[in-house]
Amino acid sequence: MRTLSEKKMPSLAPPGAGLPKIERFIANAMIRWNARRTSREETADLFATERAGIVKLLSGVGEQAWHQPVLIKRLPGLEDSSRFWSLLMVVDHLRIVNEQIGGVIRCLSAGTLPQQAADIAKVKPSENVGVEVITSFEQGCDDFIATVASVTDLKTSMTFDHPWFGAMDAWTWHFMTAFHMRLHRKQMEHIIANMRNQCP
Repeated sequence: MRTLSEKKMPSLAPPGAGLPKIERFIANAMIRWNARRTSREETADLFATERAGIVKLLSGVGEQAWHQPVLIKRLPGLEDSSRFWSLLMVVDHLRIVNEQIGGVIRCLSAGTLPQQAADIAKVKPSENVGVEVITSFEQGCDDFIATVASVTDLKTSMTFDHPWFGAMDAWTWHFMTAFHMRLHRKQMEHIIANMRNQCP
């Protein structure tokens, strides 16, 4: 299998370049508004629904297609640097982010802060990720669910900064995780659609 560096790479913004200001403002408002009006149970259901949707998308295409990077249009909320990923790269990104947000929720619920600031550029996936990431993703989802279940009150007094959206308590981080899963499930749908459109 060829790596991305061996293929013709599209010209994209660097990882961590962020979103247009107006889009970032709208996304921030949407996340906070929906987090406030969505119950803990509803957020957990959304996470589970998106997880199942991601696995279903993978099962709907052959394993060979999982490795193929596909250029898609930039979706609202998606960085330009993330437009040329494979399905497995999306799953790897979600695995990394879910693990890190789980750590944030554990810290906030214990009244402490994570040792390092959140960094968008550091949660990008490996271009050489293999099929084993699917199992790691599934285990990571289980771990995230267990972490949230262990916290009595997600509305923590302590907050932790998202690089784009600022200070968020554990409740908002919980919702953010489900919201993030939905965004990247949509990304996978676009990857598969573009992949099929490219077939002769």
